[in-house]
Amino acid sequence: METINDNITCFLQQQTCATICCIDEAGNPYCFSCYYVFNGRHGVLYFKSSAEAHHSVLLANNPMVAGTILPDKLNKLISQGIQLQGEMLEDSHLLTKDSYMLYHKKFPLALAIAGRVFTVRLNCLKMTDSSKIFGKKRKWNRAERTNEPIIV
Repeated sequence: METINDNITCFLQQQTCATICCIDEAGNPYCFSCYYVFNGRHGVLYFKSSAEAHHSVLLANNPMVAGTILPDKLNKLISQGIQLQGEMLEDSHLLTKDSYMLYHKKFPLALAIAGRVFTVRLNCLKMTDSSKIFGKKRKWNRAERTNEPIIV
């Protein structure tokens, strides 16, 4: 896999919270927020949640997701953030191998909370960053970078 742009990678590694949107049984969007860990080597996000949470049940039925990541500390004069699209991976997928260890390395207190570490395989990323150039957009798309199919 061709690596994700350094600016996108740096931003994703510095932040901690994402908003993820999935689809419910009626085809309506449903959003939830979560703490995440970014694995740039594989282009995946890890987050922890209860297997019984409403969004966990929805994701089991439809693994496609979209989401946003904003800076942990907002600066109202600078527009900065990530829009993402991806898919949830089954626990048996090779890219989930280190999810538990990497998530708890960044959030060790999460060990005290029961739950499962989920893996989102990122397929498309768009970063808006006006910190240096107003309206600057950077994009990354897994399908354009590899011969891998988007859907697992």
